[in-house]
Amino acid sequence: MSKAFLIKYGEIGIKGKNRHLFENALVQQIRHALKPLEAEFSVTREQGRIYIEALTECEEEEVTERLQCVFGIVGICPVVIQEEEGFDKLAEDAVAYLREQYPDRKLTFKVDTRRAKKSFPMTSMEVNAALGERILEAFPEMKVDVHHPDLMLYVEIRKKIYIYSKTVPGPGGMPIGTNGTGMLLLSGGIDSPVAGYMIAKRGVGIDAVYFHAPPYTSDRAKQKVVDLAKIVAKYAGPIRLKVVNFTEIQMYIYEKCPHDELTIIMRRYMMRIAEHFAQEMGALGLITGESIGQVASQTMQSLAATDEVCNYPVYRPLIGFDKQEIVQVSEKIGTYETSILPYEDCCTIFVAKHPVTRPSIKVIKRSETKLQERIDEMVETAIETAEELVVEAE
Repeated sequence: MSKAFLIKYGEIGIKGKNRHLFENALVQQIRHALKPLEAEFSVTREQGRIYIEALTECEEEEVTERLQCVFGIVGICPVVIQEEEGFDKLAEDAVAYLREQYPDRKLTFKVDTRRAKKSFPMTSMEVNAALGERILEAFPEMKVDVHHPDLMLYVEIRKKIYIYSKTVPGPGGMPIGTNGTGMLLLSGGIDSPVAGYMIAKRGVGIDAVYFHAPPYTSDRAKQKVVDLAKIVAKYAGPIRLKVVNFTEIQMYIYEKCPHDELTIIMRRYMMRIAEHFAQEMGALGLITGESIGQVASQTMQSLAATDEVCNYPVYRPLIGFDKQEIVQVSEKIGTYETSILPYEDCCTIFVAKHPVTRPSIKVIKRSETKLQERIDEMVETAIETAEELVVEAE
């Protein structure tokens, strides 16, 4: 009797003829998530199920914690697995399982059997009845309740027999890599790491770009962003992070353009640079953490002015969230405490006192003509001197 995990998935089950592609992607992500552990595992697909079998000793909690970061999984069921040896062995293992898992057995229960292997000599209903009888013989303090039981004992009869009663919730979503790659504009704030998590949940791989402004922003601010990328990488897999020195561009805009337009014009140049890297690295769109009306640069007019410079689509998974909803997700995924560390990024250093909230694209473009003398050269330098880091979860 060896230890294993039954993996339940949701949306993948309705993918029709392409379902196997999503299942294979999920198997690949599971293997990647378990790779850092010292134990060895076998991960297999079988008749609409994915099974993980531990080939060496492992800590159940450690495995479960890793799997809870794999998008595509909706449930993780620690199971007892055995070779098919007939009903008596099944009943013996089921009783042993309940004895180990439930020290206090003053519970009601129900047995739910699925018999995928039709050569097994008993029907599902017969297994339910006979196994319930054996459990009552072993544990007289337990009682059957078919409507509202305290515990459900699940039995799956396939090539092997699987016994389980607990389901640990997974993150849901789609396996990473099944929907291409996006370029995340990652800052040290609360919003952008959550945006990366939310878009990754839909199966999108993540690359990222961070705009650094030394000496106005410190190395600690950069490390903070790297730390946030490590947390997002727990869910999204390794992230290629471009660190762009944005100081000269920001100072030039600050010197040449109206101060109420600073945020919009800086943002437009960030989008241009991010789009360059998206094209270079094979991403299919840009991802930002903007939410309508949260700040002056996130009004509908401001977002339109920002998007006007982009040929790539811009995805904003938080567009309808309020701040508290974003904070709740950041706390759930573990980025909040890092995001609120007091190391400011370039977006917060160069903020206008009275930013324009309804910018005219024509006016913004006219202001940008004041930058023509040097801005293209500065952008090219920023792109050429960008540092690339590969950030992986710890």
